[in-house]
Amino acid sequence: MKSDSNPIELLSPARDLVCGLEAIDHGADAVYIGASHFGARSVACNSTKDIGILCDYAHRYGAKVYAAVNTILYDTELEDCRRLAWELYDVGVDALIVQDMSFCTFIPGVREAGMPPIPLHASTQMDNRTPEKVALLAELGFEQVVLARELSLKQISRIHKTVPDVRLEAFVHGALCVSYSGQCYASQFCFDRSANRGRCAQFCRLPFTLLDAGGKTLIGDKYLLSLRDTNRLENLEEMLDAGVSSFKIEGRLKDVAYVKNVTAAYRQALDAIMKRRPEFVRSSFGTSDYTFQPDLSRSFSRGSTDYFLHGRTDDLASPDTPKSRGREVGHVKEVRGGCIIVSSSEVFTNGDGLCYFDTEGRLQGFRVNRAEGNHLYPAVMPDIRKGDRLWRSLDQQWERLMSGRTAERRIATRFTLQETEQGFRLLFEADDGIICSKDFPAEHQPARTDQTNSISDVLGKLGDTPYVCTDVMTAFSQPWFIPRSTLADWRREVMAEVEKMVKSRKREPSFTAGNTSAFRSQACSALPDAIPFKDFRLNVSNLMAEQFYNSVKCKVTEPALEVATPSAGKAGLPLMTCRFCIRHAWGQCKKEKPATGSKATDGRQTGDTWQDPLFLVMGDGRRFRLHFDCKKCEMTVLSV
Repeated sequence: MKSDSNPIELLSPARDLVCGLEAIDHGADAVYIGASHFGARSVACNSTKDIGILCDYAHRYGAKVYAAVNTILYDTELEDCRRLAWELYDVGVDALIVQDMSFCTFIPGVREAGMPPIPLHASTQMDNRTPEKVALLAELGFEQVVLARELSLKQISRIHKTVPDVRLEAFVHGALCVSYSGQCYASQFCFDRSANRGRCAQFCRLPFTLLDAGGKTLIGDKYLLSLRDTNRLENLEEMLDAGVSSFKIEGRLKDVAYVKNVTAAYRQALDAIMKRRPEFVRSSFGTSDYTFQPDLSRSFSRGSTDYFLHGRTDDLASPDTPKSRGREVGHVKEVRGGCIIVSSSEVFTNGDGLCYFDTEGRLQGFRVNRAEGNHLYPAVMPDIRKGDRLWRSLDQQWERLMSGRTAERRIATRFTLQETEQGFRLLFEADDGIICSKDFPAEHQPARTDQTNSISDVLGKLGDTPYVCTDVMTAFSQPWFIPRSTLADWRREVMAEVEKMVKSRKREPSFTAGNTSAFRSQACSALPDAIPFKDFRLNVSNLMAEQFYNSVKCKVTEPALEVATPSAGKAGLPLMTCRFCIRHAWGQCKKEKPATGSKATDGRQTGDTWQDPLFLVMGDGRRFRLHFDCKKCEMTVLSV
């Protein structure tokens, strides 16, 4: 890697060990994975043993593993979390992704060494939206900051120019939270399931009815807070130029086929850019060869948006369904008896799952029992009509393809065999920086014919190692004969030495009491006088975090909702703060001053202009007031 180059990282999700290994094979430079507890996806937990196996595998390719320990913590959990941090460090984890500010100091009264000397990444749950916030985190020693999903290219660029030495991580693909991350308390308030504790109940994926100030129904029973999924495959170069150095794929709850397909798609796109832009280089080694053509339309998606990257657009919402529709495959040409004839160029397979919207606008699905060309025979005939659009939610042929081995990742290496006075020297050089040279005493026996092809054939057989031989050179004064068995023995000896070198270059976890007492400097004198948030949204749920904020001259006026006085019946609590705006999505933006009867984003007429305040009503009758801050271009969901 050139010293003046900018290392770029493709960060892929792992819900378990298998997904993590596949992410590496399919081209990820780093993998993030939930630890055994304290992760923002409580159902995506993994044992420390499995994470250690993933670390060993990833490090062979110079790839990294980041453990998500990004919930807020209670006082009674601090020691357990400290112990977990050491366990993760000891098995080779390269960084912790955290939210709780107790990580910025030491846990008193336990062991002298406190937290391990492991890099910290600031989770998007910290709500990292401004240059000032990122500068604060940089001052605290965070090496990488995961930016809020809502930021535009201009905002990202401004942050990068303000804090150029901090690596910026941005989401490029996957599900979206409608609220600023870390600023959503609806799940805790409504269901006693804290999103900041990894137990989000997905309040935003529920159906709501929208009422105006007079109780008039404006929109009935729609998924009004449900967003499409991010897809920034076409925006990667713009993001690179804005200062993003780590591209994050969302998906710790997705299956292995999703991880394979999405990782491969973004790997190919980034490689194509780097081929044209030598100032950007990969942060890991090896090239992945695929047995399939990546296709994002075949993976889970609620529809696509680049989500504020170029400012506010009309393609953010998915109000008709919170589910994945899959790939659009055509429309119904005719319904005849027990057969649905489809106008489509797609190939259908027995067992495929298809879906469509019924007359009430609800997503319905059916399974294809038998497919004969474009004649589909469902097991149970759905209430479907001519002209209905069809999406394939389950593609049996694709699933079978993705269930097998779909990628192999190898590191390019070269051999040079040269003669010496006492015999021969075999030199191994690989793209991961490993260089190994070994001398072998041997008699020089002249060869009757050129041995180049035979030598290349034997030395090039690297078996199940992570290396692939791309070139074999000989430096002989004349052709020499070396038995193939001898060459094979020499190759095995050199590769054994290479294996030792690979293992020795890994960080050796160790613990010595007191060796980290000055690890994380708290340069509080250089910090801003105050942090711009002073209410319960600071997510302070333990004494250590509170002490930290006090040390940077920020008074915590209200603790985290999770530890505050029971909130049932409290009115006016900000449960969600969103850059997404229902008014804008449905053609009623006050700043744009729509005319009465303007069209909504889905093409329907919105009717009369809406009168504030507006209310969202859940199916069980609970109401939530909407507040619109048009100056900030934000919407807040408030308790009533």
